[in-house]
Amino acid sequence: MTTAISTGGMLASMRQTAPLVHCITNFVAMNIAANVLLAAGASPAMVHADEEAGEFASIAGALTINIGTLSTDWLAGMQSAAVAAAKAGKPWVLDPVAHYATAFRRAATAELLALRPTIVRANASEIIALGGRQSRGQGVDSRDTVEQAEDSAIELARRHDMVVAVTGVVDFVTDGNRSARIAGGSALMPQVTALGCSLTCLVGAFAATNPQAPFEATTAALATFAVAGEQAALHAAGPGSFAWRFVDALAALDPSTLDLKARVTAA
Repeated sequence: MTTAISTGGMLASMRQTAPLVHCITNFVAMNIAANVLLAAGASPAMVHADEEAGEFASIAGALTINIGTLSTDWLAGMQSAAVAAAKAGKPWVLDPVAHYATAFRRAATAELLALRPTIVRANASEIIALGGRQSRGQGVDSRDTVEQAEDSAIELARRHDMVVAVTGVVDFVTDGNRSARIAGGSALMPQVTALGCSLTCLVGAFAATNPQAPFEATTAALATFAVAGEQAALHAAGPGSFAWRFVDALAALDPSTLDLKARVTAA
């Protein structure tokens, strides 16, 4: 896939900029998401209170919203932040974790989607359900394949004028007109909690650096994650050792290696 700037070039640009990424994420993900962003070269901030979320979103380079451990108070902060980010012209990313599981989550996701996220990042079951189709998802776990979610992703991207990323064994990214697949990663990644949530934050970091190119930014973020996952798995004995090796691999990943090893193909 040809872009104006290479995947490695986007990583280099992100590290040079070290964007401030406003992460409203869940209790489980806060620590690892912050460490992932720091290792990648971005600056994380975990700010969720309604009293300051809107103000903070307006000064951050990008906003990411993850509804994993949703509450009424946090939802208010998410909405304030999304409105402020849009008003300030900042990209924001929605991660609708298990949005189909309860009425509260369904309503919250509908409200957030109406605030026009720049990018949605989710697993296959979440994307299928978000598109109004029947998924096989159970809780936060996807029971559907990425391939089964591709049509829903394209429809969602066109309907809401946004980029949609479906992550799984082979990731799929689309803006409704262009699509790409990103291979790589490791089978150990789903065994480490909150890595997907951390990826959402990394998408925000790349989008902050490339706000006019959310499709390319999303693709680059997913490719970075996939290559780091492959590198970490080389010497990991299991999910425990993989977790810290992944952070190390992300920090050690250089732009030339990323360009060499990234497996991105037009779909």
